Amino acid sequence: MADVTAPQQPSLNPLPQPLPNAMPQPMAQRWQEHWQQRWYPVAYLEDLDRRRPRAFTLLATDLVLWWEPASGRWRAFADVCPHRLVPLSEGRVNERGELECPYHGWSFAGDGACTTIPQATAEQAASACASRRSHCRAFATAEAQGLLFVFAGEAGRAGAVPLPLVPPLDEPGWLVQGTFRDLPMDALTLLENVLDVSHVPFTHHRTVGRRDNAAPVEAELLSQGPEGFTALWAEGPRQGRLGSQHTTFMAPGLMWHDLTAKGFGRILTVVYATPIRPGECRLFARFPFQFSSALPRLLVGLRPRWLQHLGNHTVLDDDQVFLHWQERALASRGGSADYDRACFLPTGADLYGRQLHRWVREVGGVPFPGQPLPPRQLSEPLLERWHAHTSHCHACSAALTGIRRWRPTLLAAMASTLLLFVVVPQPGARAGLVALLMIGGLLLRQLAQWERRLLQGDGQAPRNRLPRLGAWTGKGGRAAEW
Repeated sequence: MADVTAPQQPSLNPLPQPLPNAMPQPMAQRWQEHWQQRWYPVAYLEDLDRRRPRAFTLLATDLVLWWEPASGRWRAFADVCPHRLVPLSEGRVNERGELECPYHGWSFAGDGACTTIPQATAEQAASACASRRSHCRAFATAEAQGLLFVFAGEAGRAGAVPLPLVPPLDEPGWLVQGTFRDLPMDALTLLENVLDVSHVPFTHHRTVGRRDNAAPVEAELLSQGPEGFTALWAEGPRQGRLGSQHTTFMAPGLMWHDLTAKGFGRILTVVYATPIRPGECRLFARFPFQFSSALPRLLVGLRPRWLQHLGNHTVLDDDQVFLHWQERALASRGGSADYDRACFLPTGADLYGRQLHRWVREVGGVPFPGQPLPPRQLSEPLLERWHAHTSHCHACSAALTGIRRWRPTLLAAMASTLLLFVVVPQPGARAGLVALLMIGGLLLRQLAQWERRLLQGDGQAPRNRLPRLGAWTGKGGRAAEW
């Protein structure tokens, strides 16, 4: 069940708004209804630290997330102190369980009210704390399905808007894996990509797809409306070997594929696209499984979360660079308004993207109307992982700390082993020491690879890996896959 928290007194402090002043009124109303007055996931609950505030940007508004011990709830404020406008996310949760500004120590309760002004006399403090100008703007928050949600609009309206949840996940028996990452692309670009079932055999060849599984996609639209659409791919992935796949798009930022694979179990692919600012979004990807037998569940559950995230990074890197470039090409050709003219869409496989952009044109508009995308970046910054994921992920940051802690210990052990090799004369013992040195060298190499992958992608898409020299060729002289 969702646990929704709306503040008692929303502050009157102004916030920077993503809407340009010159936006036509109908466009502004459409944006407010379909983008601003909505709930968005901002973090997995397991990645939040109750001892420390955390910054997040939602729809170009900077937020600070913090845990209030007195209420036992996560709170979300505008990340700006009303005193001198510094970010509250640089502060702390003090001994009274209140959010304390790092600049002058002003403190704030969970409803945003200022409780302490150290520089004021008792009389001044009473007057200033009673003023609405001393309050932080507080946003409604909710916890559900392992995620922390924030309502981007007026907190008083949050209760009337349902959380964007995946109904099947309320059923028992799921093993749910998930990841997140801040991506250098618009939320709509991400959604178009994950809705598109036909790119998997090619873009993700050698990660989660294979080119020889490609086949015509005849998708059927089942329903559509202001809140999204549903579709059915009757044949399903891998040329029908896995069964039919149902797809749901819940506007503005949630989609999932639902597939029951023969002899394996039920699999969902769930993606939230939370808009950060123009050209940036946070991906929340979830992979729930209901296995037909116990062994797959056991094997999947044994894999550490941080190792699973490294695999997820590889899949995301498959298309991250070209999607960042693609959205700028589409913007230069008119964006969603001219999507059907800008892109040549002759097959049924493009139904998902066409329906998404139809929703944009006819219902919701874009998350940042009138605002251009930032300049295109080169590949290396697009594949950065420390700021985009690792620093915010409890499992991956702990793994990185562990790797850096154990490396000196391993080096010291190898140095001791080498010293023993010098002084021990017996051939058998020396052979064992050589084996230990080799194992230590392999471990050092593996630690270095893990550290690099937690910080940065290498840009080497597995799909483009060349065959080994001398590999045999198949029909037509084409190099065989390996």
